[in-house]
Amino acid sequence: MPTLTIDGIQVTVEPGTTVLQACELAGKEIPRFCYHERLTIAGNCRMCLVEQEKAPKPIASCAMPAADNMVIHTDSPMVKKAREGVMEFLLINHPLDCPICDQGGECDLQDQSVGYGKGSSRYDENKRAVKDKYMGPLVETVMTRCIHCTRCVRFITEVAGVPELGAIGRGEDMQITTYLEQAMTSELSGNVIDLCPVGALTSKPYAFTARSWELRKTESIDAMDAVGANIRVDVRGREVMRVLPRLNEDVNEEWLSDKSRFAYDGLKTDRLDRAYVRRNGKLQEATWAEAFAAVATGLKGLAGSQIAAIAGDLACAESVIALKDLMEKLGSPNLDCRQDGARIDPSNRAGYIFNSGIAGIDEADAILIIGSNPRREAALINARIRKRYITGKVKIGLIGEQAQLTYKYDYLGAGPATLKDIAEGRHAFAEILKGAQKPMLILGQGAIARADGAAVLALAKQVADACGLVKDGWNGFNMLHTAASRVGALDLGFVPGQGGKDVAGILAAAQAGEVKAVYLLGADEIDTSKLGSAFVIYQGSHGAAGARRADVILPGAAYTEKDATWVNTEGRVQLGRRAAAPPGEAREDWAIIRALSDALGQTLPYDNLGMLRRRMLQAAPHFGAVDKLTPAAWGNFGTAGAVSDAPFVSAVADFYLTNPIARASATMAECSALARGAAMPKTGTHD
Repeated sequence: MPTLTIDGIQVTVEPGTTVLQACELAGKEIPRFCYHERLTIAGNCRMCLVEQEKAPKPIASCAMPAADNMVIHTDSPMVKKAREGVMEFLLINHPLDCPICDQGGECDLQDQSVGYGKGSSRYDENKRAVKDKYMGPLVETVMTRCIHCTRCVRFITEVAGVPELGAIGRGEDMQITTYLEQAMTSELSGNVIDLCPVGALTSKPYAFTARSWELRKTESIDAMDAVGANIRVDVRGREVMRVLPRLNEDVNEEWLSDKSRFAYDGLKTDRLDRAYVRRNGKLQEATWAEAFAAVATGLKGLAGSQIAAIAGDLACAESVIALKDLMEKLGSPNLDCRQDGARIDPSNRAGYIFNSGIAGIDEADAILIIGSNPRREAALINARIRKRYITGKVKIGLIGEQAQLTYKYDYLGAGPATLKDIAEGRHAFAEILKGAQKPMLILGQGAIARADGAAVLALAKQVADACGLVKDGWNGFNMLHTAASRVGALDLGFVPGQGGKDVAGILAAAQAGEVKAVYLLGADEIDTSKLGSAFVIYQGSHGAAGARRADVILPGAAYTEKDATWVNTEGRVQLGRRAAAPPGEAREDWAIIRALSDALGQTLPYDNLGMLRRRMLQAAPHFGAVDKLTPAAWGNFGTAGAVSDAPFVSAVADFYLTNPIARASATMAECSALARGAAMPKTGTHD
């Protein structure tokens, strides 16, 4: 391994390490604009120049491989002069926009010009001006500020896999553009904002709304999908101003999907901020006491079998366990968290989690995707698959919709018949899985949210057993969820009890008049017209479908407004933090259920969050292993049976509108319309 000397410090590095990386290992800070750890090396900003002994001129450390016996100086007079010269050239055409630039206070160019610049300029010629480009409703452009680092171009091409950005022209005529000036179609396009080291690409929804030093920053967990991306929520007063990604190598690396990043304006729209009770056919404002009294009246005299509860996709683990305990006290076995009717077998945890872990995709050498479109259902997992694909070390097969993913795959078939052929060894892809060292299967909700879903699940397990997906130190059976609440609710047993009804059974019984009261915990994806004449209690944050059908509305907190536990698709327990206060009279969901239990005479045995979480630990001990993967024992799940010939369809039809918060977002509505090809009015940056 190469050993080199950096400012008198000897460092031994792995072959292929660059001089810049070696300098960082030695504890030396090297400025850079174009270099990024997750992108290919461009070597075009020259800010990372260092001195190599016996070299005729400074070298670009990001592009120079470390070699044995190199002697590097990072702070010599030559290096200082070279960096001052590079900074002077960068600032020749850069406008003095700092007072109005949204990047102000978070700008790499600002920081490095102070740290490494000369402090004066010898140029007084006119600066160049570049026309701003239209990149859609999410990314604001001020291209005169662009320093041509090409980070955005490399990200969109390499990570997002949608090569829609590039450079035209040369020298001072060079411009970064979307070629035809159309909106970017990637679900990860907002990450170019984080990557841009200057103010050329900024957030359009956030533009001119706040400065970074005005914001209170809270580390939390995203609930827009089941990936559980680590986020930072920036708040001013009571209002969420923006959402940014946090680094977590095992989950989202440092990326964030556009829905998770930009749907925050939905937190201000269509909110439930006070209780409502239906009187004379109309919902009317009520106090908490009146709402609880109305619930008590609605449930009075009902047997447990006549009461049901459905948990929605944004329900945190605390609210789920509280509602489950309340239903048990009321004697009801009718509860379910599978709004979409997915035939998940809750008896075996290995049958409903992403067993290999999201980071396990980096090791897979064969991947079979079944009934899923990862690009729409989990954009960050799709990016992880692409990351593995571009290494050339994985074969990918797909059964289901012929989706336009960001990598090439072998299309194997449309439905269960192909899966059955693989399970029984009659398909060529079965041999690919058997020959792989770390084969992987990704089962989407579209494959199991159907009448024969239990049989499809059994077939998927048969594939796992027959093709060696489960072996020492590796479990390649993975279920990809789309709802943030689903795995946590399954872990806590929010499924039908002995003789209880699932979602389909609850709706059918409500229509028939057998179930007379239904508690909807943020459940908006069900067909509320099938609730018949049942007494409906809706608890949630937004006035969506469930609220419109409700007889009593209990206003709850959104995911940014409560301390909550989330379990992502891989079964990783993560803690979300309260960043803002809920609006008006809204309260944290578990606290509402606890207060309601008092009014119903069925007091729950916990008075604070600590006591409630101890109850969660009793129900599922792995809730104590925060931010860790708890392996699940491989066992039996699914129910063998006949399968239909109907093709698999993705569970997500519209990436941007999957939950009440996203549907309340004007930004997501505009993105959805553009994705569907609808004509949108021109903006100020689109001539």
